[in-house]
Amino acid sequence: MTGQTNTRLADLFGLAGWSKGELARLVNRQAAAMGHPQLATDTSRVRRWIDRGETPRDPVPRVLAALFTERLGRVVTIEDLGFVRHGRAGRRQDVRKTENPDGLPWAPDRTAAVLTEFTGMDLMLNRRGLVGAGAALAAGSVLTNAMHDWLQTDPSRKGAAPRAIDPLHADPAGFDRYEAAPIGSEEIEALEHSVEVFRAWDASRGGGLQRKAVVGQLNEVGGMLAYRHADHLQRRLWGVAANLAVLAGWMSHDVGLEPTAQKYFVIAAHAAREGGDRPRAGEALSRAARQMVHLGRPDDALDLMKLAKAGAGERVLPRTQAMFHTIEAWAQASMGRGQAMRRTLGEAEELFVSDRLDEKPSWMQNFDEADMHGMQALAYRTLAEHDPSAAVPAQRHAKLAIELRHGGHDRSKLFDHISLASACFIADDPEQADRYARLALMSMGDTSSHRTWDRLREMYRLTGQYAGYSRIENLREEIELALPRSPVNRPRTGQA
Repeated sequence: MTGQTNTRLADLFGLAGWSKGELARLVNRQAAAMGHPQLATDTSRVRRWIDRGETPRDPVPRVLAALFTERLGRVVTIEDLGFVRHGRAGRRQDVRKTENPDGLPWAPDRTAAVLTEFTGMDLMLNRRGLVGAGAALAAGSVLTNAMHDWLQTDPSRKGAAPRAIDPLHADPAGFDRYEAAPIGSEEIEALEHSVEVFRAWDASRGGGLQRKAVVGQLNEVGGMLAYRHADHLQRRLWGVAANLAVLAGWMSHDVGLEPTAQKYFVIAAHAAREGGDRPRAGEALSRAARQMVHLGRPDDALDLMKLAKAGAGERVLPRTQAMFHTIEAWAQASMGRGQAMRRTLGEAEELFVSDRLDEKPSWMQNFDEADMHGMQALAYRTLAEHDPSAAVPAQRHAKLAIELRHGGHDRSKLFDHISLASACFIADDPEQADRYARLALMSMGDTSSHRTWDRLREMYRLTGQYAGYSRIENLREEIELALPRSPVNRPRTGQA
């Protein structure tokens, strides 16, 4: 007990709108449903949790996390409630004074527990038809300060052991868990194949339609990680967890669940490091950086890219480094730093052409020459908001990306058309802009991606100066019909 208010719990309690007595009754009811009928919480205990910073005994933190998740319609974890995971009453971190209230980085056994808890909560929101939003994104500097040194060390390896006793694994009814059992190489191979299937679907159709399936698969893998397998199997299983977590994060970002997406990227980085794949950990964090640029927070993106590059280690391949550079260049472009952006993109091109094609890991398969030009087009198109002359190279790279796109990358091709149309508008070429904008609109209905709506809104803004042209007026009407009727108020894509 700290004697101080648990401000995190107090804030969530205020949002939920319960009385202390009502919350006490809900805790008892939920605990009984989760297999703990002996729990007897009362109003005075709730008051001590909130007003005096007392950490309740297990399973109360998990029960509270489930209740607040359902009430608020977004994933609420034990850390979000201001508790630490000791499983016994004890002192709580003063979350008001620490820059790392989530206790990053996590130990290996906690990584599996956090993964399983978070995916279980996410699945519960899906099942109830709720929307997982409303939490705050962690700043890039916070994640960097917390994880920098840890990412650059190798995880300690333990001998094979039976499943550890952990209160977070004791309750299959609470978070959609099942009784996990040891698995072999054939099961892991099937899981690795499922990752490729999900990845192909995401590239083609966007994250909205398969996100729940990916989260469910990741939840099952979390249960499998509760056992200690032979080292070579355990590393592969951590790799599956990392790949699925990146996909879950990217799909969450694709449909506008931004805090949820960031949590999955952090989980992916932990999983990749536990599997001994530091380059994969860096790539997971680079996704979080791309998310920040999209949300108009390029300074946070640059902080995260420093973490991603440091965490990736010396084994990172030139192609992966090239991809890192394109994200950094996009962040620089959104801040109007044209000279820095051009220098960074030049380094990316050199790294890309120096890469050996036979060394690509599976998670880098989608970053090919088309994607390289697509990211360059996006960076130049973003810089064109500050320097209109950048619209010309933006058009050139977008056209090359479109020519090189293979089948199955429909969403990326849609983004290329939007970048190209936007660059044409900035370059005062409304006729070409109209042509490419209509090509983008033709494929809008085939994807499930909020990011496409965000970029389409940016293109719509650029049409305003041509409102007197009949063709552009017609285009504006078509864009209005394609966009959701009640769009979420989101930051300008890629803008500071």
